[in-house]
Amino acid sequence: MAADTNASAETKPASGGSGKIIAYGLIAVAAVLFILGLMDDYESGLSIHPMDQFIVAPFFGGDTVHWYTVSNTTVWMGLAILAVVLLMVVGTRGRAVIPSRAQSIAELAYGFVRKMVEDVAGKDALPYFPYIFTLFLFILCANFLGLIPGSFTSTSHIAVTAVMAAAVFITVTLLGFIKNGAGFLSLFWVSSAPLVLRPILAVIELISYFVRPVSHSIRLAGNVMAGHAVLKVFAGFAGALGAGAVAPIIGVVAIYGLEVLVSAIQAYVFTILTCVYLKDALHPHH
Repeated sequence: MAADTNASAETKPASGGSGKIIAYGLIAVAAVLFILGLMDDYESGLSIHPMDQFIVAPFFGGDTVHWYTVSNTTVWMGLAILAVVLLMVVGTRGRAVIPSRAQSIAELAYGFVRKMVEDVAGKDALPYFPYIFTLFLFILCANFLGLIPGSFTSTSHIAVTAVMAAAVFITVTLLGFIKNGAGFLSLFWVSSAPLVLRPILAVIELISYFVRPVSHSIRLAGNVMAGHAVLKVFAGFAGALGAGAVAPIIGVVAIYGLEVLVSAIQAYVFTILTCVYLKDALHPHH
């Protein structure tokens, strides 16, 4: 009994300490955004330009972006890949029985995505788990890195998300024909519907299939871009109002906390939709 009491007493301060760390982190980020907004207001008056943060520019200076230019998008995508490598390779290199924090996060992410793939697409989709897991980790790390004040969010650009969505679309389409041959076309033929409606439904299914990469890419880029734009607007108001910016600062903290949640949710949504499309490729029959 005494041991259980001591254990619970030790657990409560730990959870309380984690909550304090998160609260202090949000306040610190709000303070940094407030200072950035104040500087922006000092330089350009009351005008706020929330979309300027999405401009692709050379990372090492200059005005023109060529195909070989190292841009801010390139650097922050590279940092996202580096974060994935640090988490999954460096963080798990010990393979300890009692895992470290990095190993625990890596194992939780691995188990979470593996279960998602198995539950949504079936056990025969597990050979494609590494590809889906890589997509999830890259989007998650890119979204979280984009929340650092002064950083660049690569997943807010449709050019980045469209490439990932197109890769998923082409992969599952080729896989569908390789696995099922012409039987993959049964995905568009709703055999359970009345015969008169089947041709009409086939056209609708075909259109919706080719719209998949568009919605898949716009959903991620649009949500990330909208959240960062709103965050910039509140930070700009905070900078314009100066010391009296209580409401905008509270708004910045609230929106930033929401953006942390949105970053994780959008990585999850992109991944689970990939699993759904993979399921259609492996089991196309209605």
